[in-house]
Amino acid sequence: MQLILYSKPGCHLCEGLQEKLEQIQNLSFDLEVRDITTREDWFSAYEYEVPVLYLSNHRGAEEEESEKPLPRPSPRASVQQLEQMLRKYLAN
Repeated sequence: MQLILYSKPGCHLCEGLQEKLEQIQNLSFDLEVRDITTREDWFSAYEYEVPVLYLSNHRGAEEEESEKPLPRPSPRASVQQLEQMLRKYLAN
């Protein structure tokens, strides 16, 4: 399972969410952080939205990838609350 975090430099909400995601120990996932300033399509899509979190699934032999947006967690959410939210979406 992979989580994709769309972020940009200097975004304190992005940095806070990334730190919390990296502290989760009871769930197994890879975290990919994508800097929206490195691609025009990402920047135009997420310029005013970051941080944006997606759940990515690789399916089948062709490695078809499907990305599902996850609700934005509250900046005040604890690591445990974030883990509970992710557990709910990883189960589906």
